[in-house]
Amino acid sequence: PYVAFCDDDSWWAPGALAGAADLLDRHAALGAVTARIVVEPDGTEDPIVEELRNSPVPGPRWLPGPALGSFLAAATVLRTDAFRRAGGFHPRLWLGGEEELLAADLAADGWWLTYAEKLTIHHQPSEVRDPTRRRRDGIRNTLWFTWLRRPLGPALRRTARLARTVPRDTASLRAFAEAAGALPWVLRERRVLPPQVEDGL
Repeated sequence: PYVAFCDDDSWWAPGALAGAADLLDRHAALGAVTARIVVEPDGTEDPIVEELRNSPVPGPRWLPGPALGSFLAAATVLRTDAFRRAGGFHPRLWLGGEEELLAADLAADGWWLTYAEKLTIHHQPSEVRDPTRRRRDGIRNTLWFTWLRRPLGPALRRTARLARTVPRDTASLRAFAEAAGALPWVLRERRVLPPQVEDGL
């Protein structure tokens, strides 16, 4: 009933998958469990872990760890029926912030996400990544999520804030151009989040 995500440069520590399944077994409203990420070959903790550990998202007392507003796909085990009902990952938001849309849809369906300190996944980042492409796709996907799910006012404000704060270079310009070029299908698929989910963003 659960699906564990894993990139080709990461692997789950022994016992981590069973531990995640145990948490999901025990908590019927828990949709996803995100593990602690250890960066290899040095064995150091990924800096994002501190943000997960100290997540400000309010959650119910029964949660086994901090409530999360989103998750990291390559370090997460999800409840399969929750994943399917939410529509899975949007096929157009391939890599770079694709989790944000799915996390919001899971929350809209009533599921909770949590960080589990005792579960570990190891990640040895590829040395052949294209950081400029990843940044471009990340900005574009953030815009798409914003336009697909946020109410008009917050969507306009976040778009303006991104325009002010992203680096002023070709990658950012292309990201905005790609995002704007997709407005026909974005508006066609637009579905605003319920107020209780929007309030948590």
